[in-house]
Amino acid sequence: MSESSYRIQGATGEWEVVIGLEVHAQVTSNAKLFSGASTEFGAEPNTQVSLVDAAMPGMLPVLNVECVRQAVRTGMALEAKINAFSRFDRKNYFYADLPQGYQISQLYHPIVGEGSIEIEPAEGVTRTVGIERIHLEQDAGKLMHDQHPSFSYVDLNRSGVALMEIVSKPDMRSPEEAGAYVRKLRSILRYVGSCDGNMEQGSMRADVNVSVRKPGDKFGTRTETKNVNSVRFIMAAIEYEANRQVDVLESGGAIVQETRLFDPDKGETRSLRSKEEAHDYRYFPDPDLLPLELTPDFLDECRHSLPELPDAKRRRYEEELGLSAYNASVLTAEAETARWFEALIAEAALKQERPETQVAKAASNWLISDLFGALNRLGKTIEESPVTPAQGAELLSLVADGTLSGTLAKQVFEIMLETGDDPAKIVDERGLKQTSDTGAIEAVISEVLAANADKVAEYRSGKDKLFGFFVGQTMKAMAGKGNPQVVNELLKKALG
Repeated sequence: MSESSYRIQGATGEWEVVIGLEVHAQVTSNAKLFSGASTEFGAEPNTQVSLVDAAMPGMLPVLNVECVRQAVRTGMALEAKINAFSRFDRKNYFYADLPQGYQISQLYHPIVGEGSIEIEPAEGVTRTVGIERIHLEQDAGKLMHDQHPSFSYVDLNRSGVALMEIVSKPDMRSPEEAGAYVRKLRSILRYVGSCDGNMEQGSMRADVNVSVRKPGDKFGTRTETKNVNSVRFIMAAIEYEANRQVDVLESGGAIVQETRLFDPDKGETRSLRSKEEAHDYRYFPDPDLLPLELTPDFLDECRHSLPELPDAKRRRYEEELGLSAYNASVLTAEAETARWFEALIAEAALKQERPETQVAKAASNWLISDLFGALNRLGKTIEESPVTPAQGAELLSLVADGTLSGTLAKQVFEIMLETGDDPAKIVDERGLKQTSDTGAIEAVISEVLAANADKVAEYRSGKDKLFGFFVGQTMKAMAGKGNPQVVNELLKKALG
């Protein structure tokens, strides 16, 4: 594992950046952490609020076991310590979108302890980022300040939704490492199914802790930039904040421990408030909730419900399917891509009557180059692909049995994107089948050589690079239907 070389050059020398992230991930669950109200995104304001969420007098919270299960599964996926005993505490503070006057969280006894994530901020570079803890807590509501010229409104739909706060250790040393960490964490959460990872809708957001120091010195004073909701913004906030701190220190100032916000329009962080300490919140155990004790059977069920995770899947793709490290990495980065690829090779193996290990390489190359290229052009995700895995497998099978050349396969693929038709149907209806008829190919070659006598003379006098020109002219004359291998063999023979 190599150390990061990211440094900020100041007038007094180099500065190192120290980064820790607190990621708030909304737990995938139909109901809130302590009530049965819906968690569906995009509903009309205040239509998903139970009496518990509104903090009506006498209402008692009832723990949603599914949220507990998802937090435990996430901890297991991060190879973290699962705490069989945990406890909920009240974090007391007043805010208009928090009707209880406190947030139920887990300060002293979190449900998940230490774990780690391996990241690759650059190709071939691996670093390990420690996870300090994961705890469950309630989300707050949302204030809306732009609906009326003189009033603010509050929407409590989000109030009480379950969050996992995933706290990293201060192990990251560059914006790129922080970006790689969030992308990897998001990928794991989506594989596990414990969070949809939708940062645009606020399902994942990060509090970014940044400090700077001279390399080797003790940690400097950190600031916390709240609620940053995209990987790009997280990286930009770190870069701005680290440079700001260096400027302050080099001009003789001191860093104030405070909470800041990130303005994406200006690309800068600004002071929000001084940093509160735990004692400011007067934490105490929630008297309405018993301590949470997990049984061995519950933990076993959680462990057995985990899917194959991205690192394990990537290793399997490399070792069992013979894929390159790059292809395996691309295909396993998102759970949806891996599922699509596995459906593709299962269908391709069936159609070609060969094991998956013999069809995987061609399938991975086609998916990463042709399909991804088309989806990028169309602005679609792989889940919105107009071509199904079965259709992709049929196209690959037509190439494998010699029905289509690579050139014809690309033509057929474009028609599939436009029409949604199956490739075999397109080949039959449009006569796009590749030909290996040596008589027909030889006739075309004769015409091409006759029409380019000067270039034939140049080739025969030693200009070997012209061979590609003759191949191209022959294929063009045959509308791409000539078998490239047969064309090459017959051209060599004809040119002598």
